[in-house]
Amino acid sequence: MGHCAIVGINWGDEGKGRMVDLLTKDYDVVVRYQGGGNAGHTVINEYGKFALHLLPSGIFRKGVVNILGNGVALDPENLWKEMQDVMKKGVELTPDNLKISDRASLLLPWHRDLDELEESRLKDKKYGSTKQGIAPFYSDKYQKKTLRLGELFYPETLKRHLAELLEWKNLTLTKVYGAEPYTMEQLEHWMEDYCEKIKPYIFDTSLFLRNAQNDGKKILFEAQLGSLRDLDYGIYPYTTSSNTTAAYAPIGSGLPGAVITDVIGVVKAYSTCVGEGPFVGELFGEEADALREAGFEYGAKTGRPRRVAPLDLVATRYGVEVQAATSIALTKLDVLSYMEKIPVCTHYLVDGKKTDRFPFPAALQQAQAVIEYLPGWKCDISKVRTWEELPKEAKDYVEFTEQAIGCHIGFVSVGPERDSIIYR
Repeated sequence: MGHCAIVGINWGDEGKGRMVDLLTKDYDVVVRYQGGGNAGHTVINEYGKFALHLLPSGIFRKGVVNILGNGVALDPENLWKEMQDVMKKGVELTPDNLKISDRASLLLPWHRDLDELEESRLKDKKYGSTKQGIAPFYSDKYQKKTLRLGELFYPETLKRHLAELLEWKNLTLTKVYGAEPYTMEQLEHWMEDYCEKIKPYIFDTSLFLRNAQNDGKKILFEAQLGSLRDLDYGIYPYTTSSNTTAAYAPIGSGLPGAVITDVIGVVKAYSTCVGEGPFVGELFGEEADALREAGFEYGAKTGRPRRVAPLDLVATRYGVEVQAATSIALTKLDVLSYMEKIPVCTHYLVDGKKTDRFPFPAALQQAQAVIEYLPGWKCDISKVRTWEELPKEAKDYVEFTEQAIGCHIGFVSVGPERDSIIYR
């Protein structure tokens, strides 16, 4: 096995963190390569239960180096708080096992403010942002108006650059939104409180990764969110503001020449979605409440109730194609154990025509789900650890899904714990 990416196939919230935590035992380095603190990767292991937002999910494995790459929206305030929480629970974090790219850009306090101000302005047309500043951050990054972490080692350059950005950003805050401006003193205090604390973890991680690759080390790339939240290939504009695909991993990690041989796509055994936008087949009322409670479907970052739906084979097949997945991890199969019959979306109706192709985002609002039902198994499978032990109906559900999406399901998760996994 060479380098591997673990990615989301659907809307995010598929269970990527638990798969990274599980599989990191086979790797030397784990890299988060895009996104910020606007989503959570839930991990349960011997240290306890964690909802990681920025820290790579390999942080719990001794001897593994974890990297936040240049493609990440690096919020030092939330990162430092997350680091403290993890360390309080007995996880060791040092510059030896956690490294931050000096080419990553800083998410500044005004990015969160602007996110909230814009969502308020949009009112009923909002995008469903988590208000963590992600869209304003990436907008600024592509305008070349951010600070890079490496600038923290050049104080005079940093101060000059920050003053220029402050003057520019206050124009937007005050003239466009009528908000209070920031002062240099506020920003200097904020940088002292948070940036200085993470400064020992900042490295030339590109050099580290090149050396690791030359030494034959195996690298695992960890994505945030899923295919349908990708800026280019997702349900635009109800997406995140970065590329969530495995193809972006070499760029966002700091190792642009990396060749990824394995792409493990994570799919939940039913569909969930946090935020706004089209969600074909969405369940409502008692049916939705039952599924939401069975799977405890609440956002790891926001606590918001997740929207729920049957497994969407149309969207999942598209996600597999976008990610070029070589294997699938099907998570939360145990949650469906209460159902007599299990709904599955096999096709869409778009403009009165049946299709199994995922349509252009503008057509999704009118798309309707074509539902088929598979027999349920009506028994607890959370203690099952081998394929042979699964009830026939559960195996049929997995095999039906595998055939429909055209990708081998190599892992079946029957619980949130690290060892609640069936290898196929």
